[in-house]
Amino acid sequence: MDMKFEVVVVPVADVDRARDFYTALGWRLDADVATDEHFRVVQVTPPGSPASVIFGTSVSSQTPGSAQGLHLIVDDIGAAHDELKRRGADPTDVFHDAGGVFHHAGTDARVPGPDPRRGSYGSFLSFSDPDGNGWMLQEITTRLPGRLDPATTVFASASDLASALRRAAVAHGEHEARTDEEDQDWPDWYARHMVSEQAGTELPT
Repeated sequence: MDMKFEVVVVPVADVDRARDFYTALGWRLDADVATDEHFRVVQVTPPGSPASVIFGTSVSSQTPGSAQGLHLIVDDIGAAHDELKRRGADPTDVFHDAGGVFHHAGTDARVPGPDPRRGSYGSFLSFSDPDGNGWMLQEITTRLPGRLDPATTVFASASDLASALRRAAVAHGEHEARTDEEDQDWPDWYARHMVSEQAGTELPT
């Protein structure tokens, strides 16, 4: 049975303030529904994310600001830092962890700057919403093998799809140069390359 992660509930004290903050980041406003003065549900979705965030009135018993370690994945941590700063989120500087596997809790073992090898999974930054709920951005450029199901290849935007097509075109040109012949089945080759690249499995040659 598929179990798809859909929503995380974030506890806030001021619903309007939280709504203004997250929508100012460019997050899509999916819903803002109140049945009465004691119950209100606001749902927002980060750009390109299959999962959404819900906050509101009487939707969580957690203390406002107590949600920590919420992760957002980006493919360019520097560009993400600049956009968050421009949109008023006050992000930390980019850092990597001294252990090199994952980041420690809080600010322990943070080393300034991105991962020196700029390895996928190795660079981070953090920011908080007005209540203190803590978000972490992690740069992932190449998934480890087996981390994605090749049967569920998806692209978050037209630009992501176009980038994947361009990479496939370059790789396919190298393929034709090696074989010294024109590949009439290039659509199939492109498809295999794009699916394999996203799933982290072996690329066609």
